[in-house]
Amino acid sequence: MRPSVSTTQEFLKEGEEGVAMGVQRKGANRVSEDPEELTRVPLQAILLADSFATKFRPITLERPKVLLPVVNVPMINYTLAWLESAGVEEVIVFCCAHSKQVIDYLESSEWFSHPNFSVTTIVSHNSISAGDALRVIYERNVINGDFVLISGDAVSNMSLTQVLKEHKERKKKDSNAVMTMVIRPSKPSPITRQSRLGTDELFLAIDPNTKQLLYYEEKAEYSKGVICLDKLLLTDNPSISLHNDAQDCYIDICSPEVLSLFTDNFDYQHLRRHFVKALLVDDIMDYKIFTHEIHSSYAARIDNFRSYDTISKDIIQRRTYPFVPDVKFFGNSATKLERQGMYRASEVVQSRYAEIGPFTVIGNGTKIESNTKISNSVVGEGCTIGSNVSIEGSYIWDNVIIEDDCKIMHAIVCDGVVMKSGAVLEPGVVLSFKVVIGQQFVVPSYSKVSLHPQPTKQDSDEELEYADDSSGVAKILSITSTLEGSKEAMTSQLLEKQSWPTYELGTGGVGYVWSVCEGSHEEEWRHSIAPIPADKLAEAMQTTDDDLELLTHDGSVLPTAGELKPDYIDSDDDVNEDSRDESFESEVEEAFLRFVCENIKEENAISEQRTFRVTCTKSCADAAGVIFYSMMKLSLETPHSSPSELFNNAVNVITQWQKLLKSFLTDIDAEIEVILKFEEMCLESTTEFSPLFSQILWLLYDKEIIQEDAILKWDDEKKDADDFDKVFVKKSEEFIKWLREAPEEDDEEVGED
Repeated sequence: MRPSVSTTQEFLKEGEEGVAMGVQRKGANRVSEDPEELTRVPLQAILLADSFATKFRPITLERPKVLLPVVNVPMINYTLAWLESAGVEEVIVFCCAHSKQVIDYLESSEWFSHPNFSVTTIVSHNSISAGDALRVIYERNVINGDFVLISGDAVSNMSLTQVLKEHKERKKKDSNAVMTMVIRPSKPSPITRQSRLGTDELFLAIDPNTKQLLYYEEKAEYSKGVICLDKLLLTDNPSISLHNDAQDCYIDICSPEVLSLFTDNFDYQHLRRHFVKALLVDDIMDYKIFTHEIHSSYAARIDNFRSYDTISKDIIQRRTYPFVPDVKFFGNSATKLERQGMYRASEVVQSRYAEIGPFTVIGNGTKIESNTKISNSVVGEGCTIGSNVSIEGSYIWDNVIIEDDCKIMHAIVCDGVVMKSGAVLEPGVVLSFKVVIGQQFVVPSYSKVSLHPQPTKQDSDEELEYADDSSGVAKILSITSTLEGSKEAMTSQLLEKQSWPTYELGTGGVGYVWSVCEGSHEEEWRHSIAPIPADKLAEAMQTTDDDLELLTHDGSVLPTAGELKPDYIDSDDDVNEDSRDESFESEVEEAFLRFVCENIKEENAISEQRTFRVTCTKSCADAAGVIFYSMMKLSLETPHSSPSELFNNAVNVITQWQKLLKSFLTDIDAEIEVILKFEEMCLESTTEFSPLFSQILWLLYDKEIIQEDAILKWDDEKKDADDFDKVFVKKSEEFIKWLREAPEEDDEEVGED
């Protein structure tokens, strides 16, 4: 990443409604003699800074979603930092609700002073959907060629080189190839599908040869668990790959024609439900959409509170590198990575008797008193946390006051909140800005609390009204922002200004508890950051892919995943095994890190992994190899400065999770698979372990994870191998020799006795 730029340049401002602001790139007036350079169009991106949804209420009634902190960095910075690193040169940020907050933030940020990266904004308060936004952008005539379409809640580290190349090559051959969608293998297990991102299951039909998208459907729109495919779709294509294990990353490469298509059809409001699905069935225009699948890179969208939690954990666990807490990129202040994935800013005041657990981030200026325990959480800047406080799996934003003896479990606490002594937040609670929770008050699970009373309607454009509202709560918010002094003074002045229903939040409490809307009880647990309730998890574990039936219009039943050939009805599934293997390995690794991050009991981890293995039709040896890889990778990513410290990391991880690994070592073949996996790691992905191979092999033997017979059989199988394949056998010669001779020594001792 390039270093941050602090130079200031003049801003270009045009108009008021639909303001376009930005900076000129350095070298914009340079004249080039290179023909390719003269014809080259700078790569542009359209960033939608409004999600046109209500899933983050009540928070988004006061602050736009793209400015909400994700691991103490405003959400939009992850999107902009990725676009800049991926080679995008001009970004058009479309603002709607809370547009002034977005523009003020961008103007004061480093983005408007970057020498090689232009950020401009377009505002329209009349737009209530993504379709409306794209129509406004088309009218402004600011797009000059192919562009990246993305929302400001996307986090990615993927390269755009290959997907851009594919898109341009297709366009040269077929002018109707107008869009390429980025997708990612998702979770084949119903458990992980419902727990990871909280999004609906997605069903796709793709031409495996051309990667053309042929069918797109979200499970929310399934009719009684049945999807009907037109038989012509199957007969017109030599083969079709069916996917219900893919994630839509909402990152699209678009041709300029996409904007005109929205302008020609005002029924296109939602990008997927309306636009994509309509193009797939349009026989007249014959426009085509293609897919680009990523595997090793990261891309995901923060669509609800559960995905907010998941992606935050992925950032802390460094899956989004280089966009991680200890790396300086635009809009963040880097923290120091310490042991077990714990990040701490330089100016944190912490009692020596406070305990900060793994996978936790503590922001600048925060004070933590004695006997307080914080783990798997993010704490923002300027917070005051008292004594005997417990914070687990939660997100505490800036300038929060938490008094003594409070307990917070899997909750979100926004800026300026005050929790009086002994208050408790049960899992799934969301406290919006400057709420006060009374002494000893227990906020029930999944409650949402705000200074705003609950709206009587749930329209996505209603936030525009709140953004422009200068009465009622807005006045009180203004008062609280200027108050100085104790939290007691703040609370008393608030109560004088407004008749608050304090009984809802205990004595001294300030705010409204929102009721759960009728019909949305399931969304409460699906979209919450709280762990899935035991009854819902059990229900999910019993669900299989057979619950979804895929039919042709004549009633023929089709498989829901795999590849269909022309004789699809009579043929067996031809599954892309490489893709399945990569997906399985990725899911097992993600699950293991979640077990570590959330302190999942080993018994529960074993149960979940067993179910997942069976669902994916993988052997115990397959699972054991991937679990061991995940354990060693965690050891490597835990801070260390010498081989001995790395070995100690491995000892700690293996000791803690040996029961999980041993549960899949059902025979010698599975144990040998672990040894082979370790060989592969030392040669390729984690070469730092290479000098420690024999030590860790001995450790596995000493912990009774790998048996003597497995090690000796591994040695026997290597006898006729090439020298390259015998590197680690030779490293372990003394240990293997000891194993072979030890039984003889035992026999001699028995004879002497």
